[in-house]
Amino acid sequence: MKAIIVEDEFLAQQELSWLIEQHSNIDVVARFDDGMEVLRYLHHHRVDLIFLDINIPSMDGVLLAQSVNQFAHKPLIVFITAWKEHAVEAFELEAFDYILKPYHEARIVTMLHKLEASWQQQQLGSNSGAPSVPQTVNLAKDERIIVTDIDDIYYIEAHEKLTFVYTRKEEYVMSMNITAFCSKLPENHFFRCHRSYCVNLTKIREIEPWFNNTYILKLHDLPFQVPVSRGKVKAFRQLMRL
Repeated sequence: MKAIIVEDEFLAQQELSWLIEQHSNIDVVARFDDGMEVLRYLHHHRVDLIFLDINIPSMDGVLLAQSVNQFAHKPLIVFITAWKEHAVEAFELEAFDYILKPYHEARIVTMLHKLEASWQQQQLGSNSGAPSVPQTVNLAKDERIIVTDIDDIYYIEAHEKLTFVYTRKEEYVMSMNITAFCSKLPENHFFRCHRSYCVNLTKIREIEPWFNNTYILKLHDLPFQVPVSRGKVKAFRQLMRL
């Protein structure tokens, strides 16, 4: 896995390089302190991962990430910044993760392990010829981005222009509508059972008949019951072979 570091603070650049070398098999092939230099480099070199500081000369990290996202081969991006306020921008650009300075070694190690696991999964999908299925999704909480395993999500609920995402222990509020969020999830695991709800099919414990020939879905571990609307009953029955 080839990576570059884009960081204009020399000591921070050296510290991150050392942490990557000590705790992963990621190969840092180049280091930069200027955004335009990165763009020129990427036009001639392919990398898999960019550790990207947001506040860099010539072209800030957000604008650089927007440009990189237009490439046919899109490297994973881990944003680096000293400012929590940039978390929303990082999420909107679908960054893999978001690291605050000063660095905390345990946080970096966790992130590196997730990166390598995600990369290995992508490579397995590429080698098999099958389309890559996302294994994680970025969820926002308290100005942080939490890289969450898809399987940890139980259900999703619409609240006007916001979307609430529920795991067994946490609740996340996303600043996007439910249709946009559900488009990030694999269709073979999640079903839009109602205009306001999407459910993880693997978390269904019991399917209970409800009024007007609809259903209520009882989930493992959670007390909340997810409704199936009349318009979704036929598709749900076919999906669940009822």
